[in-house]
Amino acid sequence: MRLTPCYSCKKPRQPGHYLCSACWNRLSGPVRRALCKRDRLALARLRQLHSQLDGRTPLPEIVVSA
Repeated sequence: MRLTPCYSCKKPRQPGHYLCSACWNRLSGPVRRALCKRDRLALARLRQLHSQLDGRTPLPEIVVSA
């Protein structure tokens, strides 16, 4: 199994995960719950996450729509 880099810190993350476990745990609970939803807005929430990570928003300050 090949691990891919975390989008935030570049450390290895598990396949199918958005971030490594350390970065994932630094997100707020509401953001983690929103990112776990599997609905028609899931891709939009992922794009919001990536946009904020690209803008160097600190992980605890990231907000995504529910």
